[in-house]
Amino acid sequence: MDWRLKRRPGAGLYNLGSTCYLNVILQCLTYTPPLANYLLSRRHSRFCRQQGFCMMCIMEDHVRKVLYSSASAIRPRAVIRDLKFIGEFKPDIPGDAYEFLRCTLNAMQAACLSGGSDLSSSEETTVIHQIFGGFLRSRVTCLNCKAVSDFYKVFMDVLLKIKGTLSLATALEDFVSPKHLEGRKSFKCSKCRKKVPASKVVTIHHAPRVLTVCLGRADDQSSRKISQVVAYPEFLNLRPYMSDPAAEPLFYSLYAVVVHTGHSCLGGHFFCYTKASNEQWYKMNDVSVEGCDIHTVLEQQAYLLFYTRCFDPQTEEMSASTSSHSLLTQGEPSSQAGPAGPQALPGRIRVPNSQRDIARDRSRSPLWGNERHNWATNITTPSSAGRTWMRTSPPGHDNTPRDVTAPGPSNRSFQAAPAPRAAWEQPQPGEGQQSRASRPGYELCRRFMKLRNGHQSKRKRRKHSFGTYKAKP
Repeated sequence: MDWRLKRRPGAGLYNLGSTCYLNVILQCLTYTPPLANYLLSRRHSRFCRQQGFCMMCIMEDHVRKVLYSSASAIRPRAVIRDLKFIGEFKPDIPGDAYEFLRCTLNAMQAACLSGGSDLSSSEETTVIHQIFGGFLRSRVTCLNCKAVSDFYKVFMDVLLKIKGTLSLATALEDFVSPKHLEGRKSFKCSKCRKKVPASKVVTIHHAPRVLTVCLGRADDQSSRKISQVVAYPEFLNLRPYMSDPAAEPLFYSLYAVVVHTGHSCLGGHFFCYTKASNEQWYKMNDVSVEGCDIHTVLEQQAYLLFYTRCFDPQTEEMSASTSSHSLLTQGEPSSQAGPAGPQALPGRIRVPNSQRDIARDRSRSPLWGNERHNWATNITTPSSAGRTWMRTSPPGHDNTPRDVTAPGPSNRSFQAAPAPRAAWEQPQPGEGQQSRASRPGYELCRRFMKLRNGHQSKRKRRKHSFGTYKAKP
């Protein structure tokens, strides 16, 4: 369900005629994490046996081209070339994004059934159904004999009526509210053996991994566009609208939104907002790809909403705050040690003045001068290879790598540095600083460096002279 690789947003799509409805659906499918992971693995094309048109193979090439292309925009020519096999669409005639989404998913489902492996022998076993598919339960209760009948139906998306509603939650409540069946819509009860009035309740029995919601903006009576703004959340709890509303919450996270602009459903323009693998939101308007924030996304006149299943956002926020608190407190001393001093640089331990004095006293001893000379030179003399010079760490030095990329305190626990490490710390302003020449061991190190440089220069002269030597005939 999560992205396998984090990358920048992909390329935009050229509008080749009146193909904005096509572009937004292709972009939303490209940034559907489980579908993109499957298509980028090329698992379908390696076992595909279908001749001619295959929507899964086309989508594999398209997703890889969009995400890996270095161009700012590409042309979806393969999809437009085979529009007649997807549905009744033409590049020069405006289409509906919701209709193209349903036709595209059906074409991909058919490709998995006919051209996939032998395991994909039914609709419920295809990768398309495993990602987008779910089950609706229709529970019909006879008002005469109180008999209950359950019917199940596969769905790839949920179409909601939004006339008179102001939020997605209200539209979902209306979707699962009981409907009264009478007259022409009367229910034929198997127990009463006749058509009787009944009550029908539709609920989501099995939730999909990716929930696609269409906010129906076409008025059935006037055929006009419903332009009212319907509020929708970034995180949606689907549990109250399922067959078992008392179970644990089932959260979904918003990752794509399709917007339609215009006063009529027969015209206008489509663009979309998608969340890329880097967890950033982008507005994709044909060839244009611009960054935006979540507040801009939630203020749109949405037409299609794409949600992916996620963990509890409150739990994730709590764990994130706990981890941040632990990282902040790791660099602080305990309450018994008193208040913390000034903040040290990232990845560097700040040594108190008392520790500096102890380390400075130790550095004045001849023993520490010899130790510093030993770790700086560390001469080993193999029997056959001459002398090998190795530079190692001073005694007691902590070689643990430190994170110096992020500002703020180090994620290492606060502790007093060893005395050898403290001797190399720079003194604070106002403290006495011993001159470099008067430090014990400095003269010995200086002589050693001079001697080593002399040997290296002699070796270079020998090498150059050997290269210019000419052998006698």
